[in-house]
Amino acid sequence: MGRGRAKAKQVKVARQLKYNSGGTDLDRLRDELGVGDSSRNDDADDLNDELADRYADYAEDYDTGDDDDSRPSGRR
Repeated sequence: MGRGRAKAKQVKVARQLKYNSGGTDLDRLRDELGVGDSSRNDDADDLNDELADRYADYAEDYDTGDDDDSRPSGRR
C-alpha cells in the first residue's frame, strides 16, 4: 500500500517539469553554445581562412593537373 500515492506524486512532478519548466534562460544558453557571439565567429572565420590558405599552398605544390574542371562533364 502507499505506492499509488507515491506514483501519483511522481506523475504530478513529471508533468510540472514537462509542461511548466518556464524558466529557461535563453541568453545563458546562447552564451554556452556560442551562438550569436560575433567575436567567436570572427575567430572561427580567421582560422578557416588560415587553413584554406595553408591547404591551397599544398595544392599548388602537389598539383598533378587532374582537376575535375578540365574534364568534360558528360552532360548535354
